[in-house]
Amino acid sequence: MAIADRLLALVHTAAQDSFDTLRADPTTFKAVTVDEPSSPEHGDYATNAALVLAKQVGQQPRRVAELLADRLRGESMIDRIDIAGPGFLNFWITPLALSGEIAALLAGGNEYLRPDLGHGATVQVEFVSANPTGPLHVGNGWLATYGDALSRLLEFVNYRVTKEYYVNDTGGQIRQLGASIIAVRNGDEVPEGGYQGAYISDLAGRYKGSDDVVEAGSWAVPIILELIRVTLGHLGIEMDSWFSQASIEESGDVADVVAKLEERGAIYDHDGALWFASERFGDTRDRVMRKSNGDFTYLAGDIAYHYNKLVVRDYSLVIDVFGADHHGQVASMMAAIRALGIDESRLEIKLGQMVSLLEQGQAVKFSKRAGTAIPLDWLVQELGRDATRLLILSSSIDRASQIDLAQAKSQSMENPVFYIQYAHARIAALLRNAENQGVRVEDVSTQSLATLTHPREAALMKDLIRLESVIVRAAVERAPHKVVGWLMQTASDFHGFYHDCPVLTAAPIERDGRLMLARAAQLAIATALGLLGVVPLEEM
Repeated sequence: MAIADRLLALVHTAAQDSFDTLRADPTTFKAVTVDEPSSPEHGDYATNAALVLAKQVGQQPRRVAELLADRLRGESMIDRIDIAGPGFLNFWITPLALSGEIAALLAGGNEYLRPDLGHGATVQVEFVSANPTGPLHVGNGWLATYGDALSRLLEFVNYRVTKEYYVNDTGGQIRQLGASIIAVRNGDEVPEGGYQGAYISDLAGRYKGSDDVVEAGSWAVPIILELIRVTLGHLGIEMDSWFSQASIEESGDVADVVAKLEERGAIYDHDGALWFASERFGDTRDRVMRKSNGDFTYLAGDIAYHYNKLVVRDYSLVIDVFGADHHGQVASMMAAIRALGIDESRLEIKLGQMVSLLEQGQAVKFSKRAGTAIPLDWLVQELGRDATRLLILSSSIDRASQIDLAQAKSQSMENPVFYIQYAHARIAALLRNAENQGVRVEDVSTQSLATLTHPREAALMKDLIRLESVIVRAAVERAPHKVVGWLMQTASDFHGFYHDCPVLTAAPIERDGRLMLARAAQLAIATALGLLGVVPLEEM
């Protein structure tokens, strides 16, 4: 059980022992939390218990806090308790309790860090889903890396995850692709809104079919999809499923889902077209489902696809990862989910903001249709797979981000990739040197951890113990960047520990404790990097 959970149990017991009313009605305690303060000056952990319980027990929050503190001060794991502000309780944990958690981490490995949040529930994460009209560009890579890291996080906390790419292999963009190929093959100008670039010239040289734009576009789709698969592989991403838009349309599922909406009174006829009364379900306006010419709209197909995910395949949760340009589709899709009677909490839509590259301080411009998009393959080749992933994941998907190419390539502490990997490589070198001196960390007793009392040692131990709660927050908030934040802090604290706490030259009992701490740090850092799809380096 994590320290925060043990503290929560102790606070719960202290509250019930202090106030009889809580024994009779313990439901108020559900709002009590034990969290890590934003500043170490406020302790290792803090609880809001006194503020939550004060009204029910009929006393001022600070008085409740005093009574709880008196009950808790004798607990062996608590070194110090302070009362702050209106009644927060701040806790400092004893070095012995910290070292006990490090021993548990070493004994349990990944399982010590693995919370069971999902209980085996099924989750489908749809990401990338770029139109198969050209190679992936840097913007696609941003969403791809996020979706893959989120999937890894969810798998780690015991969800059964399917990573899916929705292939938009029909419609106007495929006709436009075909028209572009035919125009280049015939020596004509690419039509307005068409696609350009070396790959179009290559496809035009290989295409032997007729001038039918649908034929040409359909011929090119599997070729481009294979390029996309290869590019994703270069980034360490392998999709579990590739789901065809054409298959939805050809199966009659689109007509079926429109009929289901009609049965629920959510469809009406206007000027020969079928409209979804989506404004009634939270959208900004009603939407066309079937045009007056009989063609279904893209939205109708998208609703059918989500019905397939949530009802036919019955995923417990579906997470869509889209670019910010899909913002206008969110309200329509959520309205459709409500209209179909599906629990809307089963669908989450994450919108990724823009990413830009800086070269010599200037933003690099690109346009996919003009053929000047920066290929994702180029970025991976320039920086390497792991560096690309770490840099992308270091920022929240919710805000626009930049990658400075010069900094990303530098072998310095200013480069976050170098800083993190150097910590892991340093630990690996330290353990190798110890073994060369006849000290194998596997043979060292965990009892030596009791010697870890230096502030640098305590800071590093707290980082390692905190990783489980970071993983929980990253998974629950769909925020892999929180793991990168933990890696940066832990790397910083390890480098400080390495500088201020000699290991191999220390007295044997101190040496052994520090070696054990270094091994625990190596395990935790490797686990965190693995959640991001990054391979930890043994040497640099």
